[in-house]
Amino acid sequence: MASLDLSVIPEHVAIIMDGNGRWAKQRGLPRTIGHNKGVEAVRETVKAAGEAGVKFLTLFAFSSENWSRPESEIEALLGLLRRFIRRDLADLHRENVRIRIIGERDNLRGDILPLLLEAEETTRNNTAMTLVIAFNYGSRNEIARAVAKIAADVAAGFIAPDAVDAEMISRRLDTADIPDPDLIIRTSGEERLSNFLLWQAAYSELVFLPCYWPDFDRQQFEEALRIFASRDRRFGGLSPATTAVVG
Repeated sequence: MASLDLSVIPEHVAIIMDGNGRWAKQRGLPRTIGHNKGVEAVRETVKAAGEAGVKFLTLFAFSSENWSRPESEIEALLGLLRRFIRRDLADLHRENVRIRIIGERDNLRGDILPLLLEAEETTRNNTAMTLVIAFNYGSRNEIARAVAKIAADVAAGFIAPDAVDAEMISRRLDTADIPDPDLIIRTSGEERLSNFLLWQAAYSELVFLPCYWPDFDRQQFEEALRIFASRDRRFGGLSPATTAVVG
């Protein structure tokens, strides 16, 4: 971390962890082995983010579209989530990491929702870093649920239609009290958001890395932070240098 410019570390980093299956296929291994290897990358990334000073780390763990995958792969993914929470929760708690879950919670299978709620409740008062797990998450679904809540309040007369604005929608999203991501990283070489944090990504810097997620390590994470530090973030306005010239 010594070579990083710590003055421009993003407050919130979000990651689309892509390429587990292709990593395994490249090696002639079952896709489940790729997912297992991906969990190791999660552990190292959480540690690297905390040491860099990142305050919020969001990981796209399971999308609402992932339910269409083969049942055997779904069960393997859910099994990894169970093991991650049961094995790593105590360590994260000791390290003062808070866990938050975003995504649709209705109709989750068996013990999955209780496990997620346990992780949130156990770490509720931790303050070092917030690890946000996007599980059964789809951004369009999230926005639709937020708008439905507002529509219900409008219909009940609690909100005037002309009072609805972007800030009101933001407050009804799963991420209501979480800052928008400064940096979104996607591994595997794919260059799209795939229904991830679409509303929140309005001014995020996007970094697409060619490595598959199981190969993502501290070095790759630091490279993404360096790319972020080199960006000129204007949020729709002019950069300070341009403003100086114009003035």
